[in-house]
Amino acid sequence: MMTQVIPVLRIFDEAKAREFYVDWLGFVIDWEHRFEENTPLFMQVKRGDVILWLSEHHGDACPGAKVFIECPGIESYHRELLDKKYKYNRPGLETEEWDAKTVTVHDPFGNRLVFFERTAG
Repeated sequence: MMTQVIPVLRIFDEAKAREFYVDWLGFVIDWEHRFEENTPLFMQVKRGDVILWLSEHHGDACPGAKVFIECPGIESYHRELLDKKYKYNRPGLETEEWDAKTVTVHDPFGNRLVFFERTAG
């Protein structure tokens, strides 16, 4: 039985990843791994039930991924993001033709995260 999907997103700069995913998006770091000092970082971040793996390892993922994240209370989350005044990203709140509201953010590594809330049953 399958129970969960965990996307792996490529990152290139640990400080930028922390600034974006932790400080701005509000994820927390569950754990970090390096094979030894001065080697690429692999870490898990989490917010609610959403888990993302972020990797500096060359072969783990390609930049430019797009991940959809269901987000009840999207308007509140949108306001939370705007209130932080993150200088690199001020996303809009869009109403989609497919009966959803979305907030799309671009991380510093070319990945897109689309937070969405369904507006119809």
